[in-house]
Amino acid sequence: MGIVLGPNRYGKAENRVVRIVRDTPRHEIRDLNVSTSLRGDFAAAHTDGDQSQVLPTDTQKNTAFAYAKQHGISSPEDYALALGSRLLEATPAGTGATIAVEEYAWDRIEVDGAGHDHAFVRRGGEVRTTTVDLTRDGATVVSGLQDLVVLKSTGSEFKDFLRDEYTTLPDADDRILATALRADWRYVPGADVDWNTTYDAVRALLLATFATTYSRALQETLYAMGRAVLEAHDDIAEISFAAPNKHHHLVDLSPFGLENPGEVFIAADRPYGLIEATVTREEER
Repeated sequence: MGIVLGPNRYGKAENRVVRIVRDTPRHEIRDLNVSTSLRGDFAAAHTDGDQSQVLPTDTQKNTAFAYAKQHGISSPEDYALALGSRLLEATPAGTGATIAVEEYAWDRIEVDGAGHDHAFVRRGGEVRTTTVDLTRDGATVVSGLQDLVVLKSTGSEFKDFLRDEYTTLPDADDRILATALRADWRYVPGADVDWNTTYDAVRALLLATFATTYSRALQETLYAMGRAVLEAHDDIAEISFAAPNKHHHLVDLSPFGLENPGEVFIAADRPYGLIEATVTREEER
């Protein structure tokens, strides 16, 4: 049997790109973690050590920083599209580029009730994400968020599930529902999207649906959230979720002569249930 090179790609991972917009006394900050990769006809680099068609990963890094200045960062999506297009333009042997961006949010420090012009505090937890995949024929844009930690102190149950000889979990008529949500939504190709406005709207809709949906399982909540997003946004083709259950177990306070009617819990970080689901339109299936 012959031995051949399989799928391959190469790039520069986790370039920490911070762009300060200081055209006025009131500065703006965009804080990104940018990973780039190229795929295409790079077989000779692997089989013969021929680097003549390889754009160095160091050049990809430099382009990520240069484009933060030249193109600016109005949104992670626009920046990723511009960066990927430039890398393909510079690499004739390349057939595709993938640009993955995480954005870390900063808020203005409040001084005397007003946000300071050039002092910021890093917002904890949640990260905005985008992955742009470009070929010479077009682009696919997937936006999202990760580590969005949410909790409901009631309005959730989990019962009447399948049991066998190893099942010890009791039915829960009223439980805490908590997760660190990851959501990724894929846009319809060619859609005219205001990336920042849509991101804010989807995030708000996810939170509102989580808060107001009575949950018989985390699976049901995820489906309701996905359905709400697709009903409200025709330019989104599908949305995928990964939701680890952040379990909260009721503490037995009876040894101390105390009742505990759903008030004191221990937060367990592992092991945890991991629920994953994609909600899509029928025509996308």
